[in-house]
Parts: sequence; structure tokens; C-alpha cells
Amino acid sequence: MGTAYTGKGIMHKYEELLEDSRKTIFLKCLPTHSLSQVLNDLAIYFVKRGHQVDRFMNPGQADKTDAIYVKERSLFILQASHPISFEPTDLGGHHKVFCFYDVYHQEQLYQQHDEVGNLLKDGKVSFEKSLVALQEAKAIHDEWEVVNIQRMDWKRHTEIVEELKDEIFGTIELAKPSQVSHRIIGSLSAGSAHDFIPSITKRMRRRLLIKGLPGTGKSTMMRAIGQEAQQRGIDVLYGWCGLDPSSIDLVLFPELSICLFDSTQPHAYDPESPRDEIVDIVPLCKKDEQLEKQIDEIQHRYREKIADAGGYMQTAIKAQNSARIQMDRALNVEVFEKKLQNLYAFIKAMDGN
Repeated sequence: MGTAYTGKGIMHKYEELLEDSRKTIFLKCLPTHSLSQVLNDLAIYFVKRGHQVDRFMNPGQADKTDAIYVKERSLFILQASHPISFEPTDLGGHHKVFCFYDVYHQEQLYQQHDEVGNLLKDGKVSFEKSLVALQEAKAIHDEWEVVNIQRMDWKRHTEIVEELKDEIFGTIELAKPSQVSHRIIGSLSAGSAHDFIPSITKRMRRRLLIKGLPGTGKSTMMRAIGQEAQQRGIDVLYGWCGLDPSSIDLVLFPELSICLFDSTQPHAYDPESPRDEIVDIVPLCKKDEQLEKQIDEIQHRYREKIADAGGYMQTAIKAQNSARIQMDRALNVEVFEKKLQNLYAFIKAMDGN
């Protein structure tokens, strides 16, 4: 995901792509599902031509595509109006805009204006309640981390990090700067958390699954190993947490076909094949009966807030989806297709076809 609904609000990781892409195409539109299929079709177009394509899914509806990035072409194409509005800053240069605001039957839009407006208003109210609940959940999760931090064997944790650096990288030193990428690997979606760890890591030759309690240094471990890779000129992809966007949930080294990721709740995974290994730091957290009682109470409050956030988000996404369906019914297909032909022609010209 390029965007996520988090304990710090709506966050995105598009900065590097917007800044570094040789060409960015902004698709400006009303709330719609129609451009998701367009982006999927474009992804297939480039994949068939041998290009590697990253797809960025909608945080609320994980089956809908918000953007694609074609790596070899350094081409970024995004739906630039929802859920976050992005504006071009280099028109006539690296940035190109295709506007789809005028591809509707205006009379139909007018007729359903009140219904759509009410749906969007209701969705906004529920969405804002969900973000408040997520913020409260993160604050509770921070309490949970503080309790665990004080009973953690940090000396052994540091030793494990150094052992992993040596074991993963050995004597590898590449004579080039490291290329660093950032992705959000999940978000609160309709009713529950959703992540893309399986699809991101499925081609890796080796996967290290980190098991650890909140606050026991899983993110710290991955950050340190990622920084080591950067110093050695190895490319790094950081996958950021959907609840706390300042926390790392995954680090991946494409040149080595190796990744490490947090495999505890809310994205609990177990080994699936010989390529999977467990890095277990749970035993480093000393047991304490008094603290366990405190943690049980914190955990209960946390789960309640996450459930509240999921319920509100489900209501919000349902309302937003109904509004998009209503608006898509007013789509002037003929005008829409003409706009698409202009978009496809521009892309084919860029691609040398």
C-alpha cells in the first residue's frame, strides 16, 4: 500500500516516487472504482513487456488499485484525488495530468446529488471516528511497549542483531550506492487489518520471521540490519507498519533474495517452507507475574479499541463504496473511453510503441 489509515492519521509513502520518477502521471477524478481497473490493465500492459510493476492497493478496499510503479521505466501512475489529493509540481516536465472530472452525465449526477452527498457525509463521520479509535489504540499499544521494554534483555538483543548482520551479509560489499525504497505493508481496511506480506515476500529465497512481544525491538532489529545493508551498497526495501507508520514491519534485500519481517499479531505468520526461519526474541522478555496482570489489562483495552476502529472503518468504507457505485452509474462511457485512449496513446508513445 502507498497509503494507510494509522494511529497517526492518513499516511503515505509516495514521496520518493513523486520526487524521483522520471515521469509521473496524475489521474484526477471524482470518487470512483473505474480507474482501479484502468491501473490494473496498465500493470498488465507493462508486465507483458517484461517490466516489473509494483501495485499500490487502496487502504480501505484492498482489492482496488490506487497506483502503479513501473521500475525499469521509472514511471509512476496514481489516482491523485482519493484518498489523498496529490498535485503536480512539474507540469510540462516530469509531471502529466489526465483529468476525468468531466466524464459524467451531469443530469444524472444532479439527480443523485443528495443521496451521494449523504453517503459521503456519513462515511466521513465514521471514518473520523475510526481514526480517533486508532489513535487511542496506538497510545494503549505504547503503554504495552513500555512495560515490555523494562524487562527485556537488551544486551542479548544487540548480540543477536550483530550475529544476523554477519550471517546475512558476510563479506558482501557492493561498489555502488544502496537504492532505498519505502512501502506501507498494510492498513486497517473494512473491518480488520490487512497486509501484503505474502505477496511482497513470496519470491524471496529466504525469509526470516521475527517473533517478539510489543516493544521488544523487532523494528529496531530490522532498522539496524537495513542500515547495515545500506552501508554495504545493498538495495533495501523498508515495509512500514500500518498502525504506527514510524515503525518497520519488514526489511527486504532484493539482490540477496532475503527478507525479515514481524510475524506476530496483527500479521501473524508461521514457517511455510524450508526457506522460512524463525528469529525468536520472545524468551528475551523476562516473565513477571505482576507485569503479566498489567499487560492483560492493557491488551484487553487495546483489542477493544482496535475492534471499535475496525467497526467504524467498515461502516465508512461501506458508505464510500455505495457513493462510488452511484457515481459510476452516471459515468458517460463514451467520453470516458475517449479519455482513456488519450492516456493509452501517451503511455505507448513514452514506451516507444
